[in-house]
Formats: sequence, C-alpha cells, structure tokens
Amino acid sequence: MNDTRLAAQVVAEVKKAIVGKDQVLIRVLLAVLAGGHVLLEDIPGVGKTTMALAFSKSLGLHYGRMQFTPDVMPSDLTGFSVFDRETNRMVYQPGALLCNLFLADELNRATSRTQSALLEAMEEGQVTVDGQSHPIPKPFLVIATQNPVGASGTQLLPDSQLDRFLLRLRIGYPAPQDELALLRRRSSLQDVQQVMDPMELMSLRETVSAIHIADEVLDYLVRLATATRTHPRILQGASPRATLALASISRACAFLQGRDYVIPEDVKAVFVDTIAHRLILSAGGAGEDDAVAAEVLEQVPAPRIR
Repeated sequence: MNDTRLAAQVVAEVKKAIVGKDQVLIRVLLAVLAGGHVLLEDIPGVGKTTMALAFSKSLGLHYGRMQFTPDVMPSDLTGFSVFDRETNRMVYQPGALLCNLFLADELNRATSRTQSALLEAMEEGQVTVDGQSHPIPKPFLVIATQNPVGASGTQLLPDSQLDRFLLRLRIGYPAPQDELALLRRRSSLQDVQQVMDPMELMSLRETVSAIHIADEVLDYLVRLATATRTHPRILQGASPRATLALASISRACAFLQGRDYVIPEDVKAVFVDTIAHRLILSAGGAGEDDAVAAEVLEQVPAPRIR
C-alpha cells in the first residue's frame, strides 16, 4: 500500500465511529500529517472525544486524556517529583501529557495557569518539572476541545495558546440522514482497526515535509498573511508562525491529493481553518473570524501555476 492510500485508510477506519463528517476527519488527518495540533470548538455531544479516540486507535498512538475543570493543576499535566526513600533522591512521576495523542477535553474550563502548562509541550515537545526537562514521546499530537465562548464556566483561551493550534475545526450537528444512520448502524469505536504504527506516521510526516512549494506559491502565502495585517476589520493579523503553519498543512493537502508539490488550491482549501482563529477582530466582530478570513482569501489573487 502506498503512502497516500495508507493515510486514506486511517480516515476509513475513523469513519466507523464518526458518521457524516468526512471533511472534518480529513482535516484532522491533515494536521496529523503536518505535525500540528487541533482545536475542536463545538457544543457537547457531537463526537469530539470519540473522534480523538478513533484516531488514536487507527494510528496506534498511546492515548492520554484530561477532563479540564477549574481544579486541574499544571502538575496534573506535566507531572511532579516525589522523594524516594530507597534511592534517597527525587523521582519524576509522569503527568497526563506523556503520551502520543493527548485529548484536552473542554480546555476552556481550566484556569489560565493550567492552560499555559500546555504551551511548552505543544511547541517544544517536552515538559519541565523542577528545572528538569522531560521529552514527550514522538509523535505528539494535542486534540483540544472547547465549548463555545459564553457557555457556562468557560473562559477565552489566550492568543498565544490559540496560535499553537494548527487548525480550529467545528464538527456541528449531523445531517438528519446521517443521524438516522448513526442510530441504525452497529459499528462503533470498538470496530476501529489500527492502520499504522507511530514509526510509520513519523515516516509519513517526513515525506510530507519534503513536498515542494514553488516561489510563486510561497509569495501567495506571504500576500495572504500580509492582507490579514492590513484588513480594516482585523486588529491583529496572522503571525509568521501562522504563515509557516499554512505552508505546512498545504503540503499535507498536496500529499493527500497524490502530488509532490503544492498548488494554490491546496492553500485555499485550508486557509480559513488555519488562519481564522489566529485573528483578533475590531470591536463588534466577535464570531465573525471565519467570514473575515474567507473575505481575505477572496480578495488576494492566486498565482497561475504552469
């Protein structure tokens, strides 16, 4: 089985547990291949946790989960040191983050201090406890869920943390026919089979990172980012990290299409999901970041690749 077909088989397995959300599943797979993290923003009960579990099973990843509440402490994530009388020294006890796929469930119910404990792990692949750094197993992926802003007991994630998520996605309610199929079907999370192991996933990531982006497309990425910084409704546009993220996931998009080079259509397909959550809009623009990002995409002309 070639690399593209192997990746597609992952989605096929996850679909045994998630009905009618193929585009969302494909985008999560894009983030997995690009080595990025995913923020799922939606109401409870639409399958966010089930989807994360299904991906961990199909990818053969060691899974960790934390249900975030105001009393969750940073040490619950990073781990802590305890004194061992037998060895007469401090011994590190790993926290929940020491896994391959970490599900941060309802992240915006935690305190800011606990939320910030994720930053080092997401960006550097390690945690630091008592001045000692502890590497997180590779590959490492965070899938965080958050309830919509304004839901009871929630608070906004800081801009610095939002910028660490490669994609922000919404699952949404199923279509009536899909919900009916969900009620009728007998397959479930237990039916999801492992498609690859962590080493194979790391190999796929290396393949994706080597996909070529022509100078014309790189210029297109920069022009899109620049447009977010000069748009009249945007107070804070996309950072250079956002531009790098857009390039990374555009490579993954090209890979799933069976190409070893990126075209403007790859960029267009993932632009809104990659950029919108990183924008800070002017007063009165709450909840309109997707629409503003789509407006930027429409206004910036794409190059013609011969």
